[in-house]
Amino acid sequence: MPAAVTDEQNRVDRETLLDAAERLFYENGIQAVGMDQVRAASGLSLKRIYRFFEAKEDLVVAMLERRDQRWRGSLAAHVDRVADPRERVLSVFDWLAEWFAEPGFRGCAWINAHGELGASSEAVLAEVRAHKKAFHDQIDTWVRATGLPVTEPVYLLAEGAIVTAGISGDPVPARQAREAVAALLGRPSP
Repeated sequence: MPAAVTDEQNRVDRETLLDAAERLFYENGIQAVGMDQVRAASGLSLKRIYRFFEAKEDLVVAMLERRDQRWRGSLAAHVDRVADPRERVLSVFDWLAEWFAEPGFRGCAWINAHGELGASSEAVLAEVRAHKKAFHDQIDTWVRATGLPVTEPVYLLAEGAIVTAGISGDPVPARQAREAVAALLGRPSP
């Protein structure tokens, strides 16, 4: 009789599975990756994978949820190092520039997932919308601290930079969006 799987082993296996799925889905696209590829990359049996997630859609949603926490957490940590409200907003675009320049950058995982599954998966669509709302709320918090009513254009410039960089493979849109946001925010106080 096989030994019982511990809670710690379940946690490790689940994280290993999510790591493998995230890498494969982001690099290749969700629909292009079969569960056999996820099995091979994770080293887990299909039976074990389906104990964690009953369907591929569930795995995609869990991967997006986990990526959201890590992505927005990294952004917040970067912005929180800056004291001045105006510079905090501009630092969002500095962080985006660093992300765009990372090897393997393929744009926004949520926009990519929406493009592939948004029309056919309510669960994926809900997760994409939750991420975009949470990102908007982050931007809103930082912009409101400047006292200027420019949340929407700042958010749209960030989203536009992400999409443009993802399509072009060029990190320059972050700098261009940063320059536009700097103009929206006006000159810094002396």
